[in-house]
Amino acid sequence: MHVAAPPPKPLLIFDGECDFCGLWISRWRQSAGTRVDFLPFQDTSVGDRFPEIPRAQFERAVQLIETDGAVYGGAEAVFRLLAHPPGAQPWLRWYQASADFAKSAEAAYRFVAGHRPLFSWLTRIGWGRHVEQPRHFLVRGIFLRGLGVVYLIAFLSLWSQIFGLIGRNGILPAEQFISNAGNFFDTHGIGADRHRMLPTLCWFGASDSALRIQCAAGTVLAILVIVGIAPAPCLFLLWLIYLSLSSVCREFLGFQWDILLLETGFLAIFFAPLQLWPVRSVSREPPPSRLVLWLLRWLLFQLMFESGIVKLLSGDATWRDLSALTFHYESQPLPTWIGWHAHQLPFWFQKFSCVVMFVIELAVPFLFFAPRRLRLFGCGATVALQILILLTGNYTFFNCLTLLLCVTLLDDFTLRELLPDRLRRSPALDATPMNREQARKTQHAFRWPRWVLAPLTGFVLCLTAGEFLFTIGARWRVLEPVMALHDYCAPLRTFNSYGLFRVMTTSRPEIIVEGSNDGVNWQPYEFKYKAGDVSRRPAFVAPHQPRLDWQMWFAALGDVRHNPWFGEFCVRLLQGSPEVLALLEKNPFPEKPPRYIRAVLYDYRFTNCAEKRAMGAWWKRKELGIYLPPISLEQIQKPER
Repeated sequence: MHVAAPPPKPLLIFDGECDFCGLWISRWRQSAGTRVDFLPFQDTSVGDRFPEIPRAQFERAVQLIETDGAVYGGAEAVFRLLAHPPGAQPWLRWYQASADFAKSAEAAYRFVAGHRPLFSWLTRIGWGRHVEQPRHFLVRGIFLRGLGVVYLIAFLSLWSQIFGLIGRNGILPAEQFISNAGNFFDTHGIGADRHRMLPTLCWFGASDSALRIQCAAGTVLAILVIVGIAPAPCLFLLWLIYLSLSSVCREFLGFQWDILLLETGFLAIFFAPLQLWPVRSVSREPPPSRLVLWLLRWLLFQLMFESGIVKLLSGDATWRDLSALTFHYESQPLPTWIGWHAHQLPFWFQKFSCVVMFVIELAVPFLFFAPRRLRLFGCGATVALQILILLTGNYTFFNCLTLLLCVTLLDDFTLRELLPDRLRRSPALDATPMNREQARKTQHAFRWPRWVLAPLTGFVLCLTAGEFLFTIGARWRVLEPVMALHDYCAPLRTFNSYGLFRVMTTSRPEIIVEGSNDGVNWQPYEFKYKAGDVSRRPAFVAPHQPRLDWQMWFAALGDVRHNPWFGEFCVRLLQGSPEVLALLEKNPFPEKPPRYIRAVLYDYRFTNCAEKRAMGAWWKRKELGIYLPPISLEQIQKPER
């Protein structure tokens, strides 16, 4: 069909009284911009301008009238509309190339048109009031600045303890480690590849000054990201420095939140705008990459879903019978005083909480890829879980980083609704949807090109999806090349699998380190945050991570033979290393180091309400035995015969 008086621009005529049509017309207006006009068929001018088209045809389906007078209806009209501007035509090409696809598309259109009230309700359920293509300028701004804050916390926290951990007089000196690694690589004829196998800036120097420079540089770069100066270059350098320190800190910087920060930080490099200075309005920035946005959502999905599925795949009985949380609050590394109260909750509530946790970890993550309103629900449920974890245990910056990843599930519409009216009206935070023509005006801005982002997305998905499948038990031969590539990239600590508390610890062994000058009278060293004095209230320390306290929790789960760093720690106590002693709360030998050091293993339990009222203690403990027999410097330095 053709009309005698074609419009100057393509014109889409729709049912203006249909709520479902109105919702999607708003999205199509945004997509087409000024290239297409829209008009409800109830407008009195429609009949006069296009008498060739009967009213029943308008009522049956949308009609697109092209500038040559050709009239298209139904699914073909929609596909032609979406093909404006030229170049955005995949659906139309498929429609024209495949008769089966065209037939199926028209059948689907007729079904939807015949059930518009139902699909209007489903649209409201899925998208809410905004079905327009969302913007993520505010999302990116908050995410990047929040990541800068997390990096700042991580570097300041590490800086305050790095000399005691890996300094010249620390527990595991970085200089000695780099020297030994260099000798190993030289012996095995490994040249430049050593920088992949052990990626660290400490190859150029691992002195205390070099470590201080790296921590200081990370702190300054994090501040620059927070204020919006050169975000992409700064994020790259932050990733590089944190990777460098992770490689030489070894056990002390090998936690899941450390690798999560590296993976998030790596993706953020390509999410950041390529600009040197912050702009006055987000609308002047190049739009965020939707590919990287979905990679960040995929990372959050991995983190949450894998955390749930590994609990079931481990075969651990406490997860299977839902009793795990009756042990968790008591046995976790650094509980808070709220964790003590949570431990007192009745057994039925602990099992119910476990069910809720599994729902949030196993079912809710699929909503991260759902339409807007369902995705927001998934975001809210994940945020609630993270807040509960944050309140009951000290997991450093892990919860902050997970909450930050949840920001990627939002859009600018949502963020503006959360802001006060004064900020909401600010031109700098304008979140009005851009049409394609407006988006094209930002193409001249510096941004990551598609020839970089597309291969990056494929590479990241290949590695992380392969690792994900391997984690959930897939052992297909097709994954072998992917896992080989993953192993090759493993030293970068940037493409990871996750899953905290795969097996629940049902007891709490604690190591108490003691010193003595006569081998008879022993005095304990008190740590800053880990369980020791039974009357000391469990404290809030996150987002700071006392890494020695954390490592002591892991050491207690094994024996001293599997934790060689612990022996080095005791030697530093015998030597009276000021840097190591600074990691502790109390040094019972302030004048000179003791002659002997030993470690005793205790079983710690939370007191119940009655015991706490009676004794005033948060813990009760029972001695289990000797973890490390008494040692002395004379014994260690005695030459072998």
